[in-house]
Amino acid sequence: MSTLEIRDLHVSVETETGPKEILRGVNLTVKSGETHAIMGPNGSGKSTLAYSIAGHPKYQVTGGSVTLDGEDVLSKTVDERARAGLFLAMQYPVEVAGVSVANFLRTAKGAVDGQAPNLRKWVKEVNGALDQMGMDADFAQRNVNEGFSGGEKKRHEIVQLELLDPKFAILDETDSGLDIDALKVVSDGVNRFHAKGDKGVLLITHYTRILRYITPDHVHVFVDGRVAEEGGPELAEKLESEGYASYVKAGASS
Repeated sequence: MSTLEIRDLHVSVETETGPKEILRGVNLTVKSGETHAIMGPNGSGKSTLAYSIAGHPKYQVTGGSVTLDGEDVLSKTVDERARAGLFLAMQYPVEVAGVSVANFLRTAKGAVDGQAPNLRKWVKEVNGALDQMGMDADFAQRNVNEGFSGGEKKRHEIVQLELLDPKFAILDETDSGLDIDALKVVSDGVNRFHAKGDKGVLLITHYTRILRYITPDHVHVFVDGRVAEEGGPELAEKLESEGYASYVKAGASS
């Protein structure tokens, strides 16, 4: 069993007028077997949290800590964080021209595991993961995210999750841009990952619709770079009916 622990995390980004603090003291603990949903309005710091954990150079950690099983995550390089068991599914996956999905996946797996997978077995695993996401084997010969629809990009992210098999999945608005069919397929993929029992999921979303298919153990409401409220699945239902207005108003007056 593993634990991802975030303590008093402060993060800033550089702007034309100087550093701007985005995260203002975030505390969050995710354990194996748990699914945590982070919800909140635009600009509340949800994606900043995801990219800070992953090690994006745009985001400067100015205080606090992130540990994985007691080890300092923030001192590790991006690739070291991946090898330690962290995975980030991006809100806007980027195109990688000239690199096929097949080569990308095999290279990523080799980098994470420290050795290249057996080719024959690997091809079978890739085709199986694609099939589970409703994608045919020919998809592996396309260039990474080049000409992909929004749904294909998000399905490909979950294929990566399945094959790389991290300890913790950080999913940054994986539901954005998906129609209802693609949303169900992606949700099923996340649920398969979680069902392994020793996996943790940090699911970032604006909306509650994905939570109809992925049931969170904990829900955290982000406002103005802080956790404004925490609860169980019932908190997501409250947000569905009431929205974020009361939290935003309270944050503005504090």
